Amino acid sequence: MEPLANQIRPQTLDEYVGQTHLVGAGKPLRLAIERQHVFSFVLWGTPGVGKTTLARIYANALNADFYELSAVSAGKDDIRKIVKQPRMMDQPRILFLDEIHRFNKAQQDFLLPFVENGELVLIGATTENPSFEIIPALLSRLRVFVLEEFSAEEMREIIERSGYDLDAEAKDWLVAMANGDARQALTMIENTARLYDRNVTLETLQNTLQSKFLRYDKQGEEHYNVISAFIKSMRASQPDAAIYYLARMIAGGEDPKFIARRMVIFASEDIGLAQPTALVVANAVFRAVETVGLPEAGINLAHGVAYLANCKKDRSAYDAYKKALDDANKLGNLPVPNLLKNAPTKLMKDLKYGEDYELYSKEDFLPKKLKGKKYF
Repeated sequence: MEPLANQIRPQTLDEYVGQTHLVGAGKPLRLAIERQHVFSFVLWGTPGVGKTTLARIYANALNADFYELSAVSAGKDDIRKIVKQPRMMDQPRILFLDEIHRFNKAQQDFLLPFVENGELVLIGATTENPSFEIIPALLSRLRVFVLEEFSAEEMREIIERSGYDLDAEAKDWLVAMANGDARQALTMIENTARLYDRNVTLETLQNTLQSKFLRYDKQGEEHYNVISAFIKSMRASQPDAAIYYLARMIAGGEDPKFIARRMVIFASEDIGLAQPTALVVANAVFRAVETVGLPEAGINLAHGVAYLANCKKDRSAYDAYKKALDDANKLGNLPVPNLLKNAPTKLMKDLKYGEDYELYSKEDFLPKKLKGKKYF
């Protein structure tokens, strides 16, 4: 049976709920659809906010040949098959690539020329920051649209379209449980209806949710609370607490690369010169997370967390940088001392650029206004 989310999926913008900053009157995606403007773009947003639906509405408006792939399972051969498909000269061929961030660099490089020469109009969907996950050459040919989580009112409107009559209490619980993810809310209704013969109430919804999974809002306050506790536990050299908060984040669906990035920052900010190899380990963990992926990458993260938590701590380089940055912002572009300037031309030599410079000089190299200033 076709999933409920697909059964009630909007076919036109008039049926579409949310993302008014993109599809409201005069907004970019509505204009593109109304004017049948052909271009490649990326839809960036959390799960269940309408990325696939928008891609389909756009393709339908252009009367395009529409192909859907998931980067989790697709490869170069799948793209070759699509490109070989016959098409009318004036008919765009749209490839919707879900989870485009899961394509590695080689796969993205392979895709690039088909986008460049117009063989494919690419619509990527991602839950990850495209700046980090899409190669620059491909990203430069894509416009990025950021989708927002559905508001509580928008979620209620979607729930009402499900065809099931839920009372206010059940709707409120479902809105809170789904946390802006329309697909999760509709799947919950569908599963409950199957288990309880279409009797969808607060009680049956809660009974369907048999496992009391950890609620973890990746965009809200809990996200910041847990990552703060994670960093502070490593800073206090408490590996048990740090590993617990790591597990909380992983169980709650946090992006493991986000965790690994924070560990790379921590290695320099908090450990610094006390153990310089900490940055090497943190970078190795980040690379392992990229190549291994969950669930096994959790082991790499735990290894790195235990190591960083047990390292001695030294913030002197970080503190020095903050003080210097403060002066750079307050004092602007102070003149560089002449002895530090290169002198590749005769005029520069005549102006005494580089004069009296000694390789291991003890002279203060700071600008004149900062002579004698100590940051480190």
